[in-house]
Amino acid sequence: MRRIHPDIQDDPDIQQAYAYPADRPWLRLNMVASADGAAWLKGLSGGLSSQGDRRIFRILRGLADVVMAGAATVRTEGYGAVKPRDAWKELRGDRPPAPPLAVVTRRLDLDLGSPLFTEAVSKTIVITCEAAPAELRAEAARVADVVVAGGDRVDMSVAVRALHERGLTRILCEGGPRLNGQLATADLIDELCLSISPLLVGGGAARILNGEAAQVELRLSQVLEEEGVLFCKYTRESTT
Repeated sequence: MRRIHPDIQDDPDIQQAYAYPADRPWLRLNMVASADGAAWLKGLSGGLSSQGDRRIFRILRGLADVVMAGAATVRTEGYGAVKPRDAWKELRGDRPPAPPLAVVTRRLDLDLGSPLFTEAVSKTIVITCEAAPAELRAEAARVADVVVAGGDRVDMSVAVRALHERGLTRILCEGGPRLNGQLATADLIDELCLSISPLLVGGGAARILNGEAAQVELRLSQVLEEEGVLFCKYTRESTT
């Protein structure tokens, strides 16, 4: 792997390249897309991934305080609990050995007996709203840390504030596109890490951000490259 922006460097320190700011909370999106903007291939993001993408994916998880994902992404991609890795020991310091997964769901249509909950080293967080059935909220509370954020739908500003209150200020969001759109609409995105696969996909695949129109001004702060895949990091214009 090499860095080609803002300078040229072979074998850069990936952990340092994706280090979080030390002085403020930070919400990072990590997504992969084809060269023509598709967020998945045959319904799954894995078809767009590469060895380098998976390596960065693991490092980003190790750096994060919490991994956030929408319920549809959790179901489609077959998410399990985040498992500790030996390589994370130095990354995580005195934090738990693996970050919890925070699942955003309006309807609470989750398999509460799945490994996502039963095998979690750090208790899984379920972010929902008051419109979710009370009996499902009570059932989820037996196996997860339940956050009720908003009335008829999940209010992402309230959700992110609740994570911060738990000391989880380095947030890694893995999508999907609809959740990304909600975060953009709420003006909560500080950074986008986008792996661009050298594929043309076409068809009806979603973009990495779907939903209401939202405009977030970003600047290209870093580009890494490996085997034709570009790993771009964009940060908010208003942040340093």
